[in-house]
Amino acid sequence: MGDNKVEKNVESRTDDAFVTEGAPVQSPAEQASATAPKPEAPTAQDAKPEAEAAKAPEAGQKDGGKHPSTMTMRIVSGAIYAIGTVACLFLGTWPTAILIAVMAFLCCSEFLKMSRRSGRMPNDVIALAFAVIFPFAPLSNISDSEFFVIFALLVVCALWYVSTPRANMGDVALTVFGPIYTSLAFSSIVIIRDAFPGWRGALLTFAVMGSIWLSDSCAYFVGSKLGKHKLAPRISPNKSVEGFWGGMVGSVAVWAVVFALGIYNINLPYAIACGVLVDAAAVAGDLFESRIKRGVGVKDSGNLMPGHGGMLDRSDSLLFGGMTAFLLLRLGGIL
Repeated sequence: MGDNKVEKNVESRTDDAFVTEGAPVQSPAEQASATAPKPEAPTAQDAKPEAEAAKAPEAGQKDGGKHPSTMTMRIVSGAIYAIGTVACLFLGTWPTAILIAVMAFLCCSEFLKMSRRSGRMPNDVIALAFAVIFPFAPLSNISDSEFFVIFALLVVCALWYVSTPRANMGDVALTVFGPIYTSLAFSSIVIIRDAFPGWRGALLTFAVMGSIWLSDSCAYFVGSKLGKHKLAPRISPNKSVEGFWGGMVGSVAVWAVVFALGIYNINLPYAIACGVLVDAAAVAGDLFESRIKRGVGVKDSGNLMPGHGGMLDRSDSLLFGGMTAFLLLRLGGIL
């Protein structure tokens, strides 16, 4: 071959490094960069979390923690619940009792499920049976029939405890407490409805339930907009003192309307007192159920009502608030 033809693949030593003739000579820095390990391209599995993380801020800006679809489901399910309840109230005492019995059954069932998460084994058959019985007791011709049902519950639980070696006192206590908490308290709605015939009883019962519903709504919206001071941070971090006062205003407003109607024997100071005490009891009922859920590590008692959780989540305020309203109406001579 001629001298002017030099093979490009002949290697020569230059500065203690082998280079290929015909190729540009790399500096030490460039060589280090070339030999450094290159970062691996993200796989599809790695890209998925990154994509989800990128979407998270957008979703948070869209709903602020309250996605529009969730709020829509909450409003729709709440409206169905309210319309069905009001319809039963105006249809009569027996439809009201049937509705309350169904709701009490669902509440008691959710309570028993949460109890099992704490390691207890209550008797579901006994508890649920009495949860259905309690709302119908006020409609019997027996005076103070609720006490007879309570005694029957105690006797049945005692017989079950004696005949079941595996049962312990905690199981018995929850079997008794479950229907009393979720159903006996609920039966106060039936008693109020049965106190006045026709639309007067329906309207008063609706006012009692409506004061608790409006209290919940006012507390929610006032707390969302103005809430700065936590009411019970360890039990229910989302509740605020501002929301509590907003809810109380809503409850008192409904009871003021009850006074203004002039069809019930109630004066304005007593109506205001009823609004304040019923609201306070409703909040206590809400916090009590929140404490139960936190104790067993669940967010909701169930998923029956979209946007609300379970039936017990929707009724926790009504259990204590309704019973308080019944006692106040009885003490005030209105019932």
